[in-house]
Amino acid sequence: MVQRVGQRAASVQQLLLSLVMEEDELCFPELFNTSCRRPKRPYFENMLICIPLSSISLLTVILNLLVIISIAHFRQLHATTNLLLLSLAVSDFFVGILMFFEIVVIEGCWFLSNLMCILYQYLAYMITSSSIGTMVIISIDRYVAICYPLHYSFKITIQRVQMCVCLCWICSVVFQSLVLHDVLKQPGGFNSCFGECVFVINYIAGLFDLVFSFIAPITVIVLLYVRVFVVAVSQARIMRSQLAPVRLQKSVTVTVKKSELKAARTLGVVILVFLMCMCPYYCLTLSGQSNVFNSSSGAFVICLFYFNSCLNPIIYAFFYPWFRKSIKLIVTFQILQPDSCEANML
Repeated sequence: MVQRVGQRAASVQQLLLSLVMEEDELCFPELFNTSCRRPKRPYFENMLICIPLSSISLLTVILNLLVIISIAHFRQLHATTNLLLLSLAVSDFFVGILMFFEIVVIEGCWFLSNLMCILYQYLAYMITSSSIGTMVIISIDRYVAICYPLHYSFKITIQRVQMCVCLCWICSVVFQSLVLHDVLKQPGGFNSCFGECVFVINYIAGLFDLVFSFIAPITVIVLLYVRVFVVAVSQARIMRSQLAPVRLQKSVTVTVKKSELKAARTLGVVILVFLMCMCPYYCLTLSGQSNVFNSSSGAFVICLFYFNSCLNPIIYAFFYPWFRKSIKLIVTFQILQPDSCEANML
């Protein structure tokens, strides 16, 4: 009899312990029946995801803020190509901020409102779309600079670049508003429980987003840069041939300046890194599996997707002397001095 009572007490204790553990796994323990459950992951795996993502997020915000301040403050950097880099840095800056919210999503519990969930998703789509659009404009800029150097200063002006950048951001806002129309109309309508932040895009909208936000821009970027590479190689050969005294007098071919070739090479590295970071994400999207991003490999692909925004300023630091010089002036607070915007940066 005593043994049976002991067994019952032990079973009751195990039941209570399981209930307590079950409540601890809920996003909102007070909403036992309707709360979402936190996905079970080893502690080491959670740290392996959250720590790198937090570090990348902070580094992305700081580095892109330095790019924004540099180009916006120093007048000598107000060139057409740098304005495109400024647009890219602004989008990358917001990507760094959105990474903090991505950590919450990966953790499995969304503690903010449904409106904030929709706003986060909309901004993520819109900023990514504007980044890709800016990459296309950068490719066009380098294409004209390398292939039509005599017409570059007439075709690519500050005003036209500003207009193109504004149109890029406006088109991204309008396009993603159409793609996420159903999601924006019903905030939280696709959530199955409290503490979830999910959204569902219908097949047609998803197909349009895939074509116009990835396939078409990537195709344009690759085609333009293949052409730029071919012309740049031929121009480099002409420049080397002009160094010979015999051919120097006979050559009447107009060649591209070395600065333009260097800019094309630098931006080519930016675009190559961009493709390497973006393609795995869209390849997983094409797989059609809804839960693929909940896995460890999916989390790695998301980190790689966001890591691109951190890499761009690092590439500038390696290839652009003006960026290294501007960082020194910003960190030492010399930009606070009068007429610091007139400093010689090139």
